[in-house]
Amino acid sequence: MGERKGTNHYYPPDFDPAKHGSLNGYHKTHALRERARKLSQGILIIRFEMPYNIWCDGCKNHIGMGVRYNAEKKKEGNYYSTPIYRFRMKCHLCPNYIEMQTDPQNCDYVIVSGAQRKEERWDMEENEQILTTEHSEKEKLETDAMFKLDHGGKDREKLKRALPSLSEIQDLQAGWKDDFQLNSALRKKFRTEKKVLADQEEKDDAVRARTNLSIPLLPERAEDKRLAALLTYATPDSYDDKQQSKRLQISSRSWFSPSSSSTAGGAVGSLLQRLGQQGKEAALAKALGPCQGALIRKRSTNGAKTEPSAAVKRNPTDCEIITSGRDDVGGKKEGPMTEQKQNGHLKAAGDCSGGNASLVADYSDSDSDAAQ
Repeated sequence: MGERKGTNHYYPPDFDPAKHGSLNGYHKTHALRERARKLSQGILIIRFEMPYNIWCDGCKNHIGMGVRYNAEKKKEGNYYSTPIYRFRMKCHLCPNYIEMQTDPQNCDYVIVSGAQRKEERWDMEENEQILTTEHSEKEKLETDAMFKLDHGGKDREKLKRALPSLSEIQDLQAGWKDDFQLNSALRKKFRTEKKVLADQEEKDDAVRARTNLSIPLLPERAEDKRLAALLTYATPDSYDDKQQSKRLQISSRSWFSPSSSSTAGGAVGSLLQRLGQQGKEAALAKALGPCQGALIRKRSTNGAKTEPSAAVKRNPTDCEIITSGRDDVGGKKEGPMTEQKQNGHLKAAGDCSGGNASLVADYSDSDSDAAQ
């Protein structure tokens, strides 16, 4: 390693192999160069790798297993014939120094100062793991025959207790022994699932193309079908349907607006109503043309008196019984054979079985009534 510093392994003219021994001796350097700068103190600089997770006492940061440092290696003592080494290194996150040393007895590393170990150890016996045989026990097995016999009996008892678990493990391993059949079944299952997924993807693409969507679709469920069946979709009415419904609404609406509280509006409404009633009276007279009866023209005044104008007799057998009149004018009742018109309505009174019937019409207009 030291020869790499010699340029092309050049040996100068004054080099004496008996005096210098090597180029390192000639240049008065150690083969390890800077790593051996404290070799006179028994310290060698090595590359040390952290054996487990620790917490630094200086910065309280976590240092993971496998982090490497330039550590000072120094011999501390011996465990029997095995040397114990101590390693001193500086934390890469703070100025704190960490010291560790080997533990040959437990095959482990021990933190001396500067850090705390992250406890991740467990008891092998509690976890039912195979325990390593101690050194003293090995010596007894080799030298003491009775101890060896007793130890063999304990081993056979352990085997009996472990047989069920071993048998179960062997059965599980036997189930996976035929790799070809298992691989064939697995590949067949994958092919079937792949076909199903491909068919579903084609259907989703068709739906997305039809609806102009670019979102992923979820798989269809029975609940979604049931909810979709309960929904009904109706298109709005066309322009012709709307126009037809509007015409029907207008034709079925009344021609006359509701009676207003104003006097002028009330007079016009009363006149229109009476004109319509005259048309009804003319139709009724035409229907009763063959019958002979009495037509009486009467002017109604504010008082209780009525003035008959004319009377025509008719045969009681040719008429129809309408209704019996019981209306009164000004608090006085008319006879049972009289028809009166009050407030724009035609009222019939008569009893055809009595012999005569009268048809009374009010031809007074609204203006004259208002003037009186």
